[in-house]
Amino acid sequence: MEDFQALTGLFNFQKILLLLFGFFCLWLLSRLIQFILNKVTSYFPSKRFAVSQASTFSSFLIYLGGTFTLIIIVVDPPKEVIIATAGSLAVAIGFALKDIASSIVAGMVLIFDTPFKVGDRVSFENNYGEIIAIGLRSVKLRTLDDSIVTIPNARFINDVVASSNYGSLDMMVVSSFHLDLNNDIERAKDLIKEVIVTSRFSYLKKDISFNVTEVVLHDKLALRIDAKSYVMDVHYEKAFQSDIITTVNALFQKHQIARS
Repeated sequence: MEDFQALTGLFNFQKILLLLFGFFCLWLLSRLIQFILNKVTSYFPSKRFAVSQASTFSSFLIYLGGTFTLIIIVVDPPKEVIIATAGSLAVAIGFALKDIASSIVAGMVLIFDTPFKVGDRVSFENNYGEIIAIGLRSVKLRTLDDSIVTIPNARFINDVVASSNYGSLDMMVVSSFHLDLNNDIERAKDLIKEVIVTSRFSYLKKDISFNVTEVVLHDKLALRIDAKSYVMDVHYEKAFQSDIITTVNALFQKHQIARS
């Protein structure tokens, strides 16, 4: 009770107003930095992943460092009060905000351990899309159908998450084709490669490779060709894959390559 009275004695109407004003300034500063970094991204699109990471990191520093600074400067609590308050509130906050606290700690782990980065294409449970923000409490993922999925940070600590590009602009795209066993496989592979190298979305600094396997399709054997190539920007992943499949299908019909 004495600790609580000592804590409440540190606050008055003026200090509360200053704290509210300080938090508002922190919010404005965070929004201003994000606005500036978004402008930088528009001028240097190839650096957008690094800029997005900087935006996320700056938000952490502003809110955590700013809050601590405000309390020290505005409230100016004695050392004894800090120790007493920390002891009194630790247990209560720990139970009341257990899930939020674990997500905040997990968010810090995600920032420094970096299993994925802002801008990565990530698969998590049944969700696949681009990481657009790593916040204090949650990660926001934009799916390919433009839905925003919010996932608590703590979920990523113990569950498996797959990053398709891990900070790179380019990314592997696998296009699969099922063919009749009697087809000329080398001819089919040449046609697919021709389509890939002529696509405006293709990233040709990395090799194109093929994997050919026999599969059972419609109760009979067929050949599956997996064409592994790279798109120059993850934003064009589906456009690149659609371009390959549409053009290859037209060429297969022209050259009488039977599909299964």
